[in-house]
Amino acid sequence: MKKILNYEDFTEVLQNAGFSMGGGNSEGIYSIINWDWDKEPPYDTPVKWHTGDRETDPWEWRMRVLDERNDMAYAKFFFRKSGYITKEWYPYFFACRRGVMDFVDMYLEGRISNEAKRIYTSIEEEGVMPLHELKKAAGFGKEDKSRFDRALVELQMNFFLTICGRRHKISAEGKPYGWDSTAFCKTEDFWDSEVLKAASAASSKEAEERIREQVLRLNPLASDKNIHKFIYGRTGR
Repeated sequence: MKKILNYEDFTEVLQNAGFSMGGGNSEGIYSIINWDWDKEPPYDTPVKWHTGDRETDPWEWRMRVLDERNDMAYAKFFFRKSGYITKEWYPYFFACRRGVMDFVDMYLEGRISNEAKRIYTSIEEEGVMPLHELKKAAGFGKEDKSRFDRALVELQMNFFLTICGRRHKISAEGKPYGWDSTAFCKTEDFWDSEVLKAASAASSKEAEERIREQVLRLNPLASDKNIHKFIYGRTGR
């Protein structure tokens, strides 16, 4: 694999790979940055986590791909952890996770929690929402943090919501303050219609085979069990 020395290397490899875990590879699938933030890289590279350098900090790259490109998505897609998927490969994962089911279909099947429904309804009403506003709009208090976090990941894993950038917190005087807040939107609002048409045209069986083949090309040692969970987001279909 090409050594990753900067952001440009990362996006080049991601474009060729099609998908990647966000960092580390403890699930044995594939990660371009195959070391965690608290570990040393396996080769000599200036790439380091949490330095704030836009060229060499993988933590900065997750927002750069959203701010600067329209062909890559970043969210908690895999094993309830962060990951990347390119525009080319997104329809295959969408076909496996959702198929032709909309939110109501999946909710009535019992695959979406009531907490997730509250969050999704807020996004439907408001569009793009930063994390702090979304939590408030959906009726979650400080004591509900774990329930809110689980439901938000649930919606990302089922490809209903995705991260679409950052938003500043705004004071009562209308001025930005504090740290940027991660912003979320509906998957249908993130991608153009081309991606969604491709997803509806692909069968889950065909999509699974394509992803499985690519995983094994990237990592021939990946286990069947973990590949299945990587594709479908759960052990069963």
